[in-house]
Amino acid sequence: MKNLDLSLYVISGQCFTPDRELLKVMEDALVGGATVIQLREKNMTVREMVEVGSKLQELARRYCATFIINDHVDVALAIDADGVHLGQDDLPVGEARAKLGAKKIIGLSTHSLEQALAAAALPLDYLGVGPVFTTPTKPEALPVGLELVANVSRRLTVPFVAIGGIDETNLEQVLDAGASNVAVIRAVVAAEDVVGAARRFKARIAAKKA
Repeated sequence: MKNLDLSLYVISGQCFTPDRELLKVMEDALVGGATVIQLREKNMTVREMVEVGSKLQELARRYCATFIINDHVDVALAIDADGVHLGQDDLPVGEARAKLGAKKIIGLSTHSLEQALAAAALPLDYLGVGPVFTTPTKPEALPVGLELVANVSRRLTVPFVAIGGIDETNLEQVLDAGASNVAVIRAVVAAEDVVGAARRFKARIAAKKA
């Protein structure tokens, strides 16, 4: 298993902050302590993803963080991103691993215990578990609740990040359920003070691990 710190995983969400410059927002998240940043922009062209992703990869390296591309294995390869995050309907993990090689990071979204158990046998590095709560990022997705977080924590050894509707008001519940790592979008990138929001998340996650 790669040495991967998933503690605070911040995903881009320009739809929530159209008046802010994406690179500045993500750098502020890194300043605040994000250990992973992901480019997830469904409305970007491949060319735009390559251009923005190249700059985000440079930022991530400067802050000793990990940079992940959502969905697009080809973009991850083109810019030498640290890895890719896949959904259940994206390229199968085995095929992504064949394309990316052994050293790149692969994450996979899971929405049930059955999916998580099946994924644990695949050549990946971490799981996403969620959406824990209702989230406007995926309004059609039913929340899986804290019970799934607890079950995955108890039954699997593969690293995972809890994701979906997590903010400062419910973070403690997620950590108490067994999550050691949290992925957020709005709670950090749409915060008035992005650096401060990331720092508060990071401090509370670190305190729980201590």
